[in-house]
Amino acid sequence: MRSDAILTSEGLGPRDVFQTSGRGYRILLIAIVACGLLGLYPFQRSIDQQLAATSGPRDQLLFIPSQALFARLSGGYSGLLATLYWTRTVQYYGRLRLAHAQSFPLLGPLLDITTSLDPHLLIAYRFGSIFLAEKPPDGAGNPGRAIHLLERGIVSNPEYWPLWEDLGFVYYWDLKDYAHAARAFQTGSERPGALPWMRTLAASVSAKGGEFETSRILWTEIGRTAGNDSIRLSAELHLAALDTQQALHELDALLAEYRAKQGHDAHSWQDLVTAGFLREIPHDLSGEPFVIKPDRQAGLSPKSQIQMNLLN
Repeated sequence: MRSDAILTSEGLGPRDVFQTSGRGYRILLIAIVACGLLGLYPFQRSIDQQLAATSGPRDQLLFIPSQALFARLSGGYSGLLATLYWTRTVQYYGRLRLAHAQSFPLLGPLLDITTSLDPHLLIAYRFGSIFLAEKPPDGAGNPGRAIHLLERGIVSNPEYWPLWEDLGFVYYWDLKDYAHAARAFQTGSERPGALPWMRTLAASVSAKGGEFETSRILWTEIGRTAGNDSIRLSAELHLAALDTQQALHELDALLAEYRAKQGHDAHSWQDLVTAGFLREIPHDLSGEPFVIKPDRQAGLSPKSQIQMNLLN
């Protein structure tokens, strides 16, 4: 789903892949669904009018709200009923979204019933998780339930790697939980048929979450197995940025130690050399000396060729 848009762009670098696969694709999916719902409205209105005489609003959506009972009553038609329930779910979501609703109370139960009837209905997990995770009025604003839905889908479809991609994006976009996002992308990359850029996502998010060693290992492997020069160069740039970020953290620690022991801030690296904290003035990998910024933190020279923006 989200990955299809980039399959033919072999020359894309890891940063391009990550941006292409992000929130803009979600918005596009939601817009497509919303437009499609307009065509279903006359048919749905006819059904609702026929049901109105015998059932309330909740019953029209959850005919039998018990998943276990519904599964027993479905007989050999669980697949067909799952499709019907999925249609009902999309209609419910679309109707409330077009009305700019602030809550979608039946969305979770509808998705649970749909996927209980057919645990292999992949579209219900993938689109359903987006419907659940997006903030109102675009969705239910419930990323926790979206994660639960995707985890159920993974248990039922363990070899389908795109579900791990979707799980990683919920952690990344909606929860800002970069550690779990990176693990989801990395685990998905190990599934049969997973595309190589899943490892790229894992490496990028690991760096953003501060997991330097994990990110370094992944970028090293990406560079080693890269299929073209563009990806190989991107891996080298990311590794240089990671090494620089690690160096900056270490220099910040030395500046703090100097401040604690000397009772004042260092004005230059030469102060740390004179006091024995450094053997020489530190330089980055491009050969430019590091600077001490006005906030007394270590930084890169304006002349530096290191692209730290790769880690943002």
